[in-house]
Amino acid sequence: MAINTRVFTGADGSLTLSAPQSAEGEAAQEVLSAYELITVGRVQNVRVEVTSDVKPYHEIGHRYATELRSGNVNVRGTIGRAYVNGALLRLLLGPASDARPAASWTHPTFNITLLVENSAVPGARSTITLHEVKIDSWAYNLPEDDFLLESIGFQALYLTTADEA
Repeated sequence: MAINTRVFTGADGSLTLSAPQSAEGEAAQEVLSAYELITVGRVQNVRVEVTSDVKPYHEIGHRYATELRSGNVNVRGTIGRAYVNGALLRLLLGPASDARPAASWTHPTFNITLLVENSAVPGARSTITLHEVKIDSWAYNLPEDDFLLESIGFQALYLTTADEA
């Protein structure tokens, strides 16, 4: 594994979407194809957060924990986008974005790949892939004198990383 020691800015990044092989992935692929949403443009403030529920064990008579136990790992994040066309809302609601369905529906699931590469140093890149992502919130902000923005919150089943120096 190559260790990447370069620094990056948001200008070095890109965000792409893909669909996994599943019924939920097929629902996402319909949206990705209809909106040509493989590469997502006009994004800002992309945030990925990984938390591990670490639980301390305290013994009677000890002030410090005597053991730390690893717990559940959660992957979540947010994306801001300055281009509103219904695509991200459709990835949240699936067919329910057109009309209220009479029964339950398939919640689209997709993968997000975040790639950062400095064009001045080709080949030095870092990639994070979030697998089986589901959008869990969507917000629309129309300020008086600034850009219209939408933002989404998401959760991922797991993530993988790759670095190239």
